[in-house]
Amino acid sequence: MRIVQIILYVCGTIFLHFTFMAKDTFSLNISIQQYNPDELSDTEKVWVNEAIEAAKQAYAPYSGFQVGAAVILADGQIVTGSNQENAAYPSGICAERVALFYAGAKYPDLPVKAIVIAACRDGIIQQPTAPCGACRQVMLETEMRYRNQLRIILYGSDIVYEASSAEVLLPLAFNNTFINK
Repeated sequence: MRIVQIILYVCGTIFLHFTFMAKDTFSLNISIQQYNPDELSDTEKVWVNEAIEAAKQAYAPYSGFQVGAAVILADGQIVTGSNQENAAYPSGICAERVALFYAGAKYPDLPVKAIVIAACRDGIIQQPTAPCGACRQVMLETEMRYRNQLRIILYGSDIVYEASSAEVLLPLAFNNTFINK
């Protein structure tokens, strides 16, 4: 018999507590910071504006959901990307992967220190938008590639969420330790 328990409580911070019961029991505690957009530093506001501007450039004729990502490199450079849809839906790509792959291709020796994600519909900023599973996996690979944690900021007009690493968003992740070399 398996019992899965999920507890979410908010008090300045969102906590998710998973409990799985089988032969062995273990718990995962995931902490995501929550704050108001006014609390962003001036530098973080620049990052957010870059992500919003990238979202406005998204090619989203089918969903109308425009997502932008701003990747901040270790030297302070900002690389942006936006989602690119395709009539053959699996052929499209998310903003996060556009930006991360471009950063990796153009600046392969510069670690990524943060990514900011913002979404809008009809020019109106939406609530914080979480990355899809594929983007979370790419963020995790980016952390492993550069051997540093990736700060993830999910921007909304009324609230901001921040995860300290991709592992926070993708617990029990598949990584290179599963691949025989």
